[in-house]
Amino acid sequence: MNDDPSNDDVARNRWLILGLSRLAGVGMVITGLLVTQGAILWPIELGYALVLIGIVDVFVVPQVLARRWRSPRE
Repeated sequence: MNDDPSNDDVARNRWLILGLSRLAGVGMVITGLLVTQGAILWPIELGYALVLIGIVDVFVVPQVLARRWRSPRE
């Protein structure tokens, strides 16, 4: 695959990665909340860790990736 940022396939794949990152983060937050409420019988510390990691995955990771993949200014 060509790594040219103007390539439509590369742009589509990067957009999918950003969306999947957000979706995975939401899944982690929901799972962590279920653990902290006792609906899933895992250690409560794991629940808090999942919530924290999920929040970072939803808000921080896509921003970092988008900044890294941004086209250079001309």
